[in-house]
Amino acid sequence: MKKDIHPEEYRLVVFKDMSVDESFLTKSAAPSSETVKWEDGNEYPLIKLEVSSKSHPFYTGKMTLVDTAGRIDKFKNRYAKHKK
Repeated sequence: MKKDIHPEEYRLVVFKDMSVDESFLTKSAAPSSETVKWEDGNEYPLIKLEVSSKSHPFYTGKMTLVDTAGRIDKFKNRYAKHKK
């Protein structure tokens, strides 16, 4: 294994699945500028997710349409210049 390639700054972080409004607390080194108060009364960094195991069809067994970030609008804006 290569040395000095893994982050050393692991801390507790809250991940929130925005499509089903479900949160979980785990360790991560991912950066975050937002914080949230957790069930234990402590404040932790917040990382927002569009899809997690609580909403992904593979784990839930249900097909759901997840369009929280306006993916269709993003597509139209990105390729609008090619129409002209």
